[in-house]
Amino acid sequence: MIEGKHALITGGGSGIGLAIAQALAAEGALVTITGRNAERLEAARGDRIFPISMDVMDETAVIHGVGEAVAARGPVQICVPNAGIAEGRSILKTDMEFWRTMMATNVDGAFLTIRECLKSMVETDWGRVIAVSSIAGIKGLKGAPTYTASKHALMGLIRALAADYARKPFTFNALCPAYVDTDIVTMNVGNIMERTGWSEAEARAAMVDVNPHGRLIAPEEVAQAAVWLCHEASGSVNGQAIQIAGGEI
Repeated sequence: MIEGKHALITGGGSGIGLAIAQALAAEGALVTITGRNAERLEAARGDRIFPISMDVMDETAVIHGVGEAVAARGPVQICVPNAGIAEGRSILKTDMEFWRTMMATNVDGAFLTIRECLKSMVETDWGRVIAVSSIAGIKGLKGAPTYTASKHALMGLIRALAADYARKPFTFNALCPAYVDTDIVTMNVGNIMERTGWSEAEARAAMVDVNPHGRLIAPEEVAQAAVWLCHEASGSVNGQAIQIAGGEI
């Protein structure tokens, strides 16, 4: 069912986005990956993976980027809004710039990407939207109220779209992983060290210990859930927050 489908993945140059791109390409999809780091995107290019520079916070850039992808590889039928910022900051240390940047990336970027890709799905009468959310889209994440709010907003968007298009051959779901072994974890290690004075090992262990199975989640584990959601047999899975969190909730 994935063979020949065109997938577009934001933030596809590394981490979870790249893992999903590679998994879908292995199933025969044509995959457009987007991001702001042109060098990283180019390094991720493959036989069925094609990079396009695109800033999800810029409406014009998203319209043009998705349009370019459609012109090159046909209608987008698998949309993966994955680009996001993950950073903790207490509310008393949160200024409007931090709040707005988080929302512009995690919520506005997903909204714009889905809106533009949905035009293709309406045209072809088939589609899968798989947003990469977080366990913070399901529960409050201590020390990260802005991030948690953004991921809850993303879940609201996904559930509303699932309701709007329930009688169409489209599905809208979100993947909600706990701590995944990506560059974001490495960045958060530094933030924790700065905030607490802990060693690198202690900071990393604090994140590992949040996952009930006592290890970081591999990006490939998240990617395989995305592949499953693209198959015809998952057509009745809609409006769901799929936890990939080692049994956290």
